[in-house]
Amino acid sequence: MCNLRNVSKELILGLKNRIGDEMFKDILISMRPKQWYKNLVIFIGIVFSLNLLNFNLWISVVSAFVTFCLLSGSIYIINDCLDVEKDRNHPKKSKRPLASGRLKTSHALLFSGIAVVAALLLAFTVNLSLLLVSLAFFGLILIYSLFLKELILVDILVISTGFVLRAVAGCVAIGVFVSPWLIICTFLMALFLALVKRRHELILLKDKAGSHRKILEGYSREMLDQMTNITTAALVMSYSLYTFFAQNIYIMLTIPLAFYGVFRYLFLVHNDGMGGEPEMIFRDSGMVISMTLWVVLVIGVLYFNKLGFTGVLK
Repeated sequence: MCNLRNVSKELILGLKNRIGDEMFKDILISMRPKQWYKNLVIFIGIVFSLNLLNFNLWISVVSAFVTFCLLSGSIYIINDCLDVEKDRNHPKKSKRPLASGRLKTSHALLFSGIAVVAALLLAFTVNLSLLLVSLAFFGLILIYSLFLKELILVDILVISTGFVLRAVAGCVAIGVFVSPWLIICTFLMALFLALVKRRHELILLKDKAGSHRKILEGYSREMLDQMTNITTAALVMSYSLYTFFAQNIYIMLTIPLAFYGVFRYLFLVHNDGMGGEPEMIFRDSGMVISMTLWVVLVIGVLYFNKLGFTGVLK
């Protein structure tokens, strides 16, 4: 197990020494580490299964997190290689290493392949289930980059499924039950964010939307607003039902904060033009405060008022 982890680490460090610091920096930028926060979904399992203080499991869940960071980073590189011409027409994406010409496609793809191998080796050191979920995630997102992103509605559904696989990976890594509530709440939250992002792209690119991403021609602002309204209603209802049926009834105390977070995000989308990238929420004090309070309250309820609550979102 340890030997495989060392091999994964040496693959990355060895390549860094060969290609030079500048190229390695451009490759790292192409892997978009600023978006790796999306993989924090992996930690949901260890929190809601009441294993947060079980330090023996932290090695496994952190390994799963690193695995998905490497896999998602490699997919970002592949996606940039496929969309390099389109990205040159985008006001922000044209500055990326591949679109700007600073990084060669062959070098980027080589590193992407090495990152995938390292990630799968690391997943295998945890358990076979994590390896299988990791392969499913990589295969799904790769097919998305090659074909599915051109299919209207399918594109946002695949993105949402990717988040579900992240959450499942966090559970199988530590061997806990994967609840239907975990799946539906994660899926709806990801779908909500994906719809808002598509809406933002339409507004930002305007008449050039189709030239950047052809599928945007099939969407309209009104259509996305309607789907967002439906998804928002389903999301808040699903989360509410989860709290109603949870064995720990005090988890219902988190409902106001969860609702505020969703509604605050919608407010920012419609008033401040937010929505291009979900990480922008960290720039809003209201969102940061509500998310922090939600996390603190969830942990407080689960770990200081144990009333028979067992299992992930059970």
